[in-house]
Amino acid sequence: MSTPLPLVDRLNRPLGVLRLSLTARCNLACPYCCPDVEEPQGLLTLEQQMRVIRVAARLGARKLRLTGGEPLMSRRLLPLLEAVARARRDCSDPMAYLQSVALTSNGVLLSEEMARALRAAGLDRITISLDAIEGNTAARMAGLRGGAVAGDRLVRQVQNGIAAARAAGFDPSRGELKLNTVIQRGNNDDQLLLLAELARQQGLELRLIEYMDVGNRNQWMLDQVLTASQMVERIHACWPLEPLGRPRYGTARRWSYCDGAGSIGVIASISEPFCGDCNRLRVTADGQAFTCLFSADGTDLKPALSSEPYLEQAMRYLWQRRRDRYSEERDPAAGESAHAEMAYLGG
Repeated sequence: MSTPLPLVDRLNRPLGVLRLSLTARCNLACPYCCPDVEEPQGLLTLEQQMRVIRVAARLGARKLRLTGGEPLMSRRLLPLLEAVARARRDCSDPMAYLQSVALTSNGVLLSEEMARALRAAGLDRITISLDAIEGNTAARMAGLRGGAVAGDRLVRQVQNGIAAARAAGFDPSRGELKLNTVIQRGNNDDQLLLLAELARQQGLELRLIEYMDVGNRNQWMLDQVLTASQMVERIHACWPLEPLGRPRYGTARRWSYCDGAGSIGVIASISEPFCGDCNRLRVTADGQAFTCLFSADGTDLKPALSSEPYLEQAMRYLWQRRRDRYSEERDPAAGESAHAEMAYLGG
């Protein structure tokens, strides 16, 4: 089976990554994300999810990332992973083109048993999220009641999840286990060096994410953004860094520690937009396709899910007319614009 050329949009950006959300619910209530309490109506079935993945792979997607909400809350996660793994082993199936299957999680539910099950089911990579080390700040960033006690418990749970993933065979040195952090000025920017120190000790790449204007519930303001360059400056002052650059189609500009203790990545959607080579398609748990993280409305794929030819036609048309460049065109002075919520979109 020859590898087809990827589909490109109006700005010549190829479809390369499918981010498929399994749920809009989460066991945390991070204020910058504001997850839904209930699922949307009409969740995609396993057959429909597989159809979306297969068509996306046929059109050029080489990476699949499963998201939420919190995907570990979904009973549909393991059956989907197992089905995708079987399809990837079939050289006649377009899913054989997938180079990696990844998961984003807050790590709270990542027990040793779950980590082993994920690895056995064919998951290649896990990114775990943690926004603070100190208890009070951790609780505030996660939307938890109980102050330092609740926050300290959360940090322990996440660290246990990291240990479980490592024990299950997810190797940080091969990029199979990473740590995500959203930094918000005046809220958790004092945790930046503590998080960097934890990641250095654990051998994890720390991915620092600028606080973004996704959704409308988080009341985003530009002065709450600590820019990527400011984050790098703070870390560099403590542990010198050297630049590695941002790979084409990548989200993170990467830096390595001069002492050899690993690397960091900074995702600068606000201060250094990378719309020019964005190659990601997001599909929500109820089948809405979004060609930009900052979109207000998606395209309902469910009417086309009756067959793969119909779905391919719909997804092909959607991508070919894509011209989103929100991060490059945003104007904070113009006032708030409507966006879909991050937990619904899958980040």
